[in-house]
Amino acid sequence: MRSLHPLHRQLAASFRSPNIACLRRWRLAAPQYPPILRSAQPRRLLQTPANDPNFTSLVDEPTKLIRSGRRHGYGIIILALIPVTAFLLGTWQVQRLDWKTKLIARFEDRLIRPPLPLPPRIDPSSIHDFDYRRVYATGKLRHDQEMLIGPRMHDGVDGYLVVTPLERVGEEGMGKESTVLVNRGWIPKKLKDQGRRPEGLPTEVVTVEGLLREPWKKNFFTPDNVPEKGEFYFPDVRQMAELTGSQPVWIEETTVPDLIWAYDCEAKGIPIGRAPEVNLRNNHSQYIFTWYALSAATTVMLWMVLKKPSKEMSRRARQSKEWQ
Repeated sequence: MRSLHPLHRQLAASFRSPNIACLRRWRLAAPQYPPILRSAQPRRLLQTPANDPNFTSLVDEPTKLIRSGRRHGYGIIILALIPVTAFLLGTWQVQRLDWKTKLIARFEDRLIRPPLPLPPRIDPSSIHDFDYRRVYATGKLRHDQEMLIGPRMHDGVDGYLVVTPLERVGEEGMGKESTVLVNRGWIPKKLKDQGRRPEGLPTEVVTVEGLLREPWKKNFFTPDNVPEKGEFYFPDVRQMAELTGSQPVWIEETTVPDLIWAYDCEAKGIPIGRAPEVNLRNNHSQYIFTWYALSAATTVMLWMVLKKPSKEMSRRARQSKEWQ
């Protein structure tokens, strides 16, 4: 037998050492995997748009420069119109105030003048020049043609206005053709029936003193009169004159305000006439303040909006098509 080289003998002895034996036992005890898992497989690369030779990057697309943070929109036009419109309305109310003040002064001047006798025939077109003029007329009240306008409130009590034709007879040149309509005043609703207020139906010749008034214009919310049923909601002078054969002349009977006398008349059913005064409303001063205040407030708001610094006025690139 050939003898081993001393180097070979030394290597063989190293495999017989305890460390080599432990390594052999560990390799035998380790789990055994299939050969396919133990073999080294190359990893497959993920497929991304960058791997496509035809892919175009976002930065390679044409860009459009736009300005972000637009300063003002169309709302600024509406905001600018509000103070201008309010100022014009306030100026218009100044003119209305001047007109209404002069109108009231003219009516009050007519009230302080002594009453005029009402002529037999009156031109309806000339009543405008005598509106609120004190007049008086003598005749008999036609209670059989009485008309009630209502409902009307008086000191919180529901009732009606009593309108009775005044047949002007007994004077020279007077006849049935000179009959006029007289608004005698207010009565409570519970005394609507004439049988319950005999003291309020004088049969003798009476003299009525009151204010000559222009015909009223019906507003949109007032219902139409129904003469067939005796229902009247507003004083339609021409309609009432045609029903009674009177002139389209309206006289509002006046009385001296007296609380005790008014209570007595209300209990007896005697119509309570109106006070001899101008009852036109004049609220134009409030309207002037309202419109001018609104104009000033919206002007300040407009100034604040225009003065306010805009948002960051930066430029940014917007992609011309969607991300891939």
